Amino acid sequence: MAEATSGALDRVSQAAKQAPGRGLPPVHLWNPAHCGEIDIVIKKNGLWFHEGTPIGREALVRLFSTVLRKDPDGVYLVTPVEKMKITVEDAPFVAVRVDRAGAALTFLTNVGDVVEAGPDNAIRVEMDPGSGAPHPYLHVRRGLEALIARPVFYELVEMAEERETPEGPRLGVASNGAWFPVGPAGAHRI
Repeated sequence: MAEATSGALDRVSQAAKQAPGRGLPPVHLWNPAHCGEIDIVIKKNGLWFHEGTPIGREALVRLFSTVLRKDPDGVYLVTPVEKMKITVEDAPFVAVRVDRAGAALTFLTNVGDVVEAGPDNAIRVEMDPGSGAPHPYLHVRRGLEALIARPVFYELVEMAEERETPEGPRLGVASNGAWFPVGPAGAHRI
């Protein structure tokens, strides 16, 4: 089984390296047959594991991140000829930095994606029903999201401005002409 899995990883790696141009591979255009599951787990903290062992090569994780696709039934590593389901504990990426440049908030993910929040890349915050703790996310690409790391979320809260909404006063941040609520006014002030 380890040889089969290792072979699958090699094939995914080769397919990702052969993507045309400098952009992301067109995984949304590839429709290979489902080949089963591969024992890759992306932990809540953004670390990638293969067969229970952390994938220590950052370049390999970045490469695999380019061939991720979210389908209605899960997240897959996709090549032109294979589609293998993986396990994602929360979100496949983690937003580890935010910068404001003029009217835009620009995020950096743990795999090197640079994403400007805006109408196409929304920020959303879910509240944990038990603890009430915020779980903030940023849309990265094609339904794939990044969990916004706690220190980065604190930076967003510091940037937030209060607005009146139908749900009452809310704190939120603006980026590229869109406004994103981050929570009720006064709820997240540190």
